[in-house]
Amino acid sequence: MTEVRLEAVSPGHYRLIGELDFDSVPALAGRSEELFSGDGSVQVSLDAVGRGNSAGLALLVDWLREARRRGRNISFTNMPSQLLALARVSGVDELLSL
Repeated sequence: MTEVRLEAVSPGHYRLIGELDFDSVPALAGRSEELFSGDGSVQVSLDAVGRGNSAGLALLVDWLREARRRGRNISFTNMPSQLLALARVSGVDELLSL
């Protein structure tokens, strides 16, 4: 099983560490409450994500949807090239403001 961690760096700032794939994404799917527990915008850095696939991209889109539902903003920084290429091919790069 692939490991992934979501670490709080500071209030509203998080860092994903590991791989975003079909094995690891289910462990993160229920973490919306943690991401949106405070006030203001949320920023998630993906600089420590080794690789990702469509499951990882779907997770980011789901977090974006949840942020909008709560009236919050979320941004993703340091997107790995593999995920960025997938986002562009699937047409969600603009949705994610990449």
